[in-house]
Amino acid sequence: MTYDPGSGSGPASGAGSLWMEYAPGPARPPLDGPIETEVAVIGGGIAGLCTAWELARAGHPVVLLEADRIASGVTGHTTAKLSALHGMVYAEIASVHGARAARLYAHSQQIAIDHVAEVSEELGIDCDFERVPAYTYTEDPAMADKLRAEAEAARAAGLAASYETEVPLPFPVAGAVKVENQAQFHPRKYLLGLAADLEVLGGRIFERTRVTRLQEGSPCELTTSGGHTVRAREVVVATHYPVFDRALLFTRLEPKRELVVAGPLPAGQDPAGMYLTPEGGTRSVRTAPYDEGRRMLIVTGEKFTPGTEGEGEVGERFGKLASWARERFPEVELTHRWATQDNVTTDHVPYVGRLHAGSRHAYVATGFAGWGMSNGVMAGDLLASRIRGREPAWTSLYDPVRLHPVREAPAMLRLQAQVGKHFIGDRLPGAHADSTADIEPGAGAVVRVGGRRLAVHRDAEGALHAVSARCTHLGCIVHFNDEECAWECPCHGSRFDVDGKVVQGPAIKPLEQFDVDEEETR
Repeated sequence: MTYDPGSGSGPASGAGSLWMEYAPGPARPPLDGPIETEVAVIGGGIAGLCTAWELARAGHPVVLLEADRIASGVTGHTTAKLSALHGMVYAEIASVHGARAARLYAHSQQIAIDHVAEVSEELGIDCDFERVPAYTYTEDPAMADKLRAEAEAARAAGLAASYETEVPLPFPVAGAVKVENQAQFHPRKYLLGLAADLEVLGGRIFERTRVTRLQEGSPCELTTSGGHTVRAREVVVATHYPVFDRALLFTRLEPKRELVVAGPLPAGQDPAGMYLTPEGGTRSVRTAPYDEGRRMLIVTGEKFTPGTEGEGEVGERFGKLASWARERFPEVELTHRWATQDNVTTDHVPYVGRLHAGSRHAYVATGFAGWGMSNGVMAGDLLASRIRGREPAWTSLYDPVRLHPVREAPAMLRLQAQVGKHFIGDRLPGAHADSTADIEPGAGAVVRVGGRRLAVHRDAEGALHAVSARCTHLGCIVHFNDEECAWECPCHGSRFDVDGKVVQGPAIKPLEQFDVDEEETR
């Protein structure tokens, strides 16, 4: 099946995530009563599953709680690069945190890549693991000196890095950083294999179990949306964006959404590596196994803040990305498209460690900035080590409690200014539709009904779906993403379906539903 990602015809125009086509594995039951355990892990993505597995392998009783299905959220929609070359971070890390910090960052990331190779072999998980080089490149000659400096910084940090002027892409580049011995894999195959072994080791997994409350103590107590409790000595919050605000990490995290298009390419045109350029709204390229004589080309880019795009703009972004892919790889047959989301910290280093300064038994993993595969594995090892009373050399580098006021202040002020703009500006009359009559099939808008702001979607059959327009996280007004048919919060990235169900946190409560009569709205 082929399709035009820029046609604006909605999500049905093409298949979704390539990884989600893989069998979901056995369904795990939801939690249906109170339980006690030594460690409770909240979140069944790569960070949560790796943490739980590392602890279970060390003999600790573990319970993992996932709001939906394991390995199906952000992890199920990644590009699945296992790389220690994260764009252009090493010169910045060395500048902000020091040369030793850059070395620790590189070492911890490379160890994570090698760990996936070792574990998949040990457990016999066929996850399409492939060793390939990673590149950060530029087509702009004016950027070449910056990439040359980044290659030197990455090499000084201990990576097998070099500066190149020619790469195996089918178009010329002005320069590139190359790092050998990186990898790519199928994330769901790996994590579902890990989950199966976790249960063999005695770990328990509960799906469709959303945690809504955390009471820290000795022990900690979790409460689920079903009213059940989990008592645990240690708790790990691995929900992508932390669902508990006591750490105020939302003041230091910026959500970013990114689009993906993919399709078969003749195997002879495989560029044999993983590529990234920060230019043009970011462009990321890799391939994956597909069938006899073909590879699946995966192209990512067009970053934007959730909830900030107007009507049709996300579709236009898909079109730009598809056009770029076809221009650079003319024989690709695009068959899939999806979107992914991640959070960026104010100093561009993930937060992995204590949930907040006063925490003794609660931990968090977040802020992977689009590099969730290596960071998720790293986080699992780091958190499991800390719970076991060990501290890797890079513990303080990733500690969420760290703060560099002078260097982080500009980013924090910019982030909070954006949040304030949406919190106030989105309540102004110009941000709303006058009537539901103005909403076309497939579209959505915020409409005032009886003094209340409602988020209203009209489906393809013409029926209206109305929910509260106030995000249940901190009350910002949601916006409609017509390409993905979802309500998105522009303040902290929460996402809801058209009936108000939480699709993505930090929100943990659904949007309240309302019945709307078209004649009532004006």
